[in-house]
Amino acid sequence: MNVTDPIADMLTRIRNASAARHKELSLPSSRVKREIARILNEQGFIEAYETLSGDVQETLTLRLKYVEGRTPVVTGLKRISKPGLRVYARKTEIPRVLGGLGLAILSTSHGIMTGNEARKQNLGGEVLCYVW
Repeated sequence: MNVTDPIADMLTRIRNASAARHKELSLPSSRVKREIARILNEQGFIEAYETLSGDVQETLTLRLKYVEGRTPVVTGLKRISKPGLRVYARKTEIPRVLGGLGLAILSTSHGIMTGNEARKQNLGGEVLCYVW
């Protein structure tokens, strides 16, 4: 299947799996997806992730996290910068998601990082998505 926006596909798979209360999900792996999974793991939105090598392409497996085994930790995911409309933010314009309770993921010249890390390093970049 040809996917024009792999990041949006990843976010949709996470959204659907958490709504269906799946413990884990698998998706095709890429460097950007691994970095987003690393950030989600560090910030406590998922339990763990791992990359498995397959015949054709590597597979990224995410283990989802739930509060008391019922409510998903990830309540919302939103793709901001899309292939048809890229959204960039200067270092002074990095958005705060839900007043600091959420997370903005940016692609900067120093790699993919959270909005808070980019603010500390005085970096702007492309706003990939919001997670809350």
